[in-house]
Amino acid sequence: MEMGVKSAFVSLIGRPSSGKSTLLNKICGRKISIVSPVPQTTRNKIRGIATSEKGQLVFIDTPGFHLSEKKLNRYLMDLVHQAIKEVDLVLYLIDATRPLGSEERAIARLLASSGQKVIAAFNKMDNENMDREKLARDLSGSGLETEPFFISALTGEGVPELLGHLYNMAPEGDISYPEEYYTDQDPEFRIAEIIREKAIHHSRQELPHAIYVEIADAEQRDEFLWVRAFLCVERESQKGILIGKEGAKIKGIRVEAEKDLADLFPTPVKLDLRVKVRPRWRRQDALLKKLIR
Repeated sequence: MEMGVKSAFVSLIGRPSSGKSTLLNKICGRKISIVSPVPQTTRNKIRGIATSEKGQLVFIDTPGFHLSEKKLNRYLMDLVHQAIKEVDLVLYLIDATRPLGSEERAIARLLASSGQKVIAAFNKMDNENMDREKLARDLSGSGLETEPFFISALTGEGVPELLGHLYNMAPEGDISYPEEYYTDQDPEFRIAEIIREKAIHHSRQELPHAIYVEIADAEQRDEFLWVRAFLCVERESQKGILIGKEGAKIKGIRVEAEKDLADLFPTPVKLDLRVKVRPRWRRQDALLKKLIR
């Protein structure tokens, strides 16, 4: 790729379940960030890299912006604030199917005072006939003066136009990653995230926020990568939920995770998956600093 092309880091900011991870995966054409219907699935700054003849955009998926005083949530919001400061552009994604509430107004105030270049996009425009003019007025009324885009991260509608605008706004510069890269996540992190995604889908509604994944061992064995991982929960009762009757649920989590991992790695991944209890882990600063980055 020639020197002097467009190059930018772009933070994805929005409320929980606004579709940031789905959009990242659509833009990059690969599964970068795990997706679930449960709010606050994303706990880290996830980088997805889109490279074209125009240049390179490095997207940073962030936890959903929300107002909470819980320790885990405060750590997540610290990531959001960092991600706004350390990039060239901010892409503010809004769920068009939900009214703009106090959290949207808080995001708008934060972005308006950040000094950053902000692009706003209403997502989920495929769900029903939306009044685009009203949505634009509501956004303006929230305090953020920017002309929004209207997209569907699920179908890809409006995404090429949004990408074109981001490239136009990006500064010129050398690309940050080789052209073949689509993420910079290390293998253990990717494995842990896929396992967590499957555990979220298989667990009860109140359980997903109590789960984290710990990779204990990983080694290459003949024609596959063997990994021992622990699904960590806070209470003994939650352990039983994840294991299921006669181990059926944890088997389902393992099988689905191995299937997804087969698409991400050059060799099959075989999981030795177990569950253990780590009481009150969401209140432990040392662990949270390790998990949330």
